[in-house]
Amino acid sequence: MDLRRNEGDGETSRRSAEAESRSRLIESRHAVFWLILLVATMLALALFKDILLPFVTGILMAYFLNPLADKLERTGMSRTIAAGLIVAVGGTLLVAALVLLAPLLAAQLEALARSLPGGIERGRKAFESMAQERLGSHFAMLQAAIDRAVTEVQNNGSTLLTYVATVLWSRGAALINVLSLVLITPLVVFYLLVDWHPMLERVRSWLPRDHAATVENLAGEINDSVAAFIRGQGAICLCLGVFYAVGLTLVGLDYGALVGLATGALAFVPMVGWFVGTAVAIGIALIEFAPKLTPVLTVLGVMVAGMAFDTAVLSPRLVGQKVGLHPVWLIFALFAFSYLFGIVGTLVAVPVSAALAVVTRFGIARYLESEVYRGRAPAAVAALRPEQLP
Repeated sequence: MDLRRNEGDGETSRRSAEAESRSRLIESRHAVFWLILLVATMLALALFKDILLPFVTGILMAYFLNPLADKLERTGMSRTIAAGLIVAVGGTLLVAALVLLAPLLAAQLEALARSLPGGIERGRKAFESMAQERLGSHFAMLQAAIDRAVTEVQNNGSTLLTYVATVLWSRGAALINVLSLVLITPLVVFYLLVDWHPMLERVRSWLPRDHAATVENLAGEINDSVAAFIRGQGAICLCLGVFYAVGLTLVGLDYGALVGLATGALAFVPMVGWFVGTAVAIGIALIEFAPKLTPVLTVLGVMVAGMAFDTAVLSPRLVGQKVGLHPVWLIFALFAFSYLFGIVGTLVAVPVSAALAVVTRFGIARYLESEVYRGRAPAAVAALRPEQLP
């Protein structure tokens, strides 16, 4: 009796081990399939990165505007009419903003380019005056170093600008990108808004049936994370751009509107945009107001007030805790994707990094539940035959 029972237990253990082996083989094949798909996608992005800009921009804009199209559709409006209305109104607002802001920004850029050499010279003289009072006889060495640095900047400035312009406009790529953004992106946005939900249903039908629920849950988390960041951080950039532009203009900083709007746009990368904008604003203030320190401190106060406003009000209300993206991870993703895929990589860095963060958290959770981390349960180990033990 005991012998038969032992043989039955052994057969059960063998079948269980075979089933577990087949399950692991299937999982490994799935992993290979998804890995191949990921590599193929990355290669396709690298191959077509020069022509993807209007399409990637259109996808991001359609994703951003889709909730508005849903609201209009719920009012009884046709989806096609709603998409056309959104594209038309958005294009009109963009053109109006360019008409109103472009002359101001262009004038400030031109004035900055004209006054920068003189401003640097004034700042240099003010700094030399203060340094001479502090250093006395040791000032000569510092002055020689300053003269060398200024000479290098003056000699290499025009060469650097020429090189940058050549790179940007080589083979007419920049002009083609601008034209494609103006002509193609609105069409991409319109058709994506019209077919958004049918496309999602089609993609959902392609999911492997055994893992459809898991993939849909992950997609929902990714959507929450990406939506919270793109829509929330986009609104933050707009608010901060207006705040900085108005504040810096009111305190009398030259090019305050230009610096403020640029700082707001750079706020898409948390903290980095603020540091860059503050450094530029303080530099212009030192050149403009030196040796007076009160206006410089006022400019710094505007920048600090903007950061406090963002930290205490804007970010908690508009972004919240749904994103789960550490600033260091976000900065690394922006650098990595822009290096690999250029401007297209910069556009997709945030949503892709958000998706990778969700998938990484899911993978870590699965790992913590697996035998690799927890080890085999004592009962399961006891049920194995001696030759099955590790």
